[in-house]
Amino acid sequence: MRRRLITTRARTMRRAMTEPEVILWSRLRGRSDDKPTFRRQHPFANIILDFYCPSAALAVEIDGRTHWHDEAQAKDDARDFWLKQQGVDVLRIPASSVYHDLDNVVDGILRRAAARQQMRLAPSTNRSSLRSAAGPPPAAPRGR
Repeated sequence: MRRRLITTRARTMRRAMTEPEVILWSRLRGRSDDKPTFRRQHPFANIILDFYCPSAALAVEIDGRTHWHDEAQAKDDARDFWLKQQGVDVLRIPASSVYHDLDNVVDGILRRAAARQQMRLAPSTNRSSLRSAAGPPPAAPRGR
């Protein structure tokens, strides 16, 4: 039941994306051999990521004014810490950067995704121990 609620909420959020999210999505969307695939408003456990690249385990979060306050930053830090325990790298981008420096933002995201994909393809230790010891995700935020 909880999973269905998060999925429904993610679908609703896809229809109500913020302007910086829409702008960035216009550059990240699409599938090609030379570009990683991103998903928008992607459910991950009981949270919803602005953008997620599964092949790189990379979350991209666009932070507007609601993320400037101490309480919001503490929640973001808790989410980021939990996601890192799950093997997901989080890249936080100020919404103002999307408006003022879109080319560099997109280039940075694609470079980070490519580096993460290479790292994930390299032989590594067993990642399952990270997931089993991580505990539950932080509580879903109320509102947006």
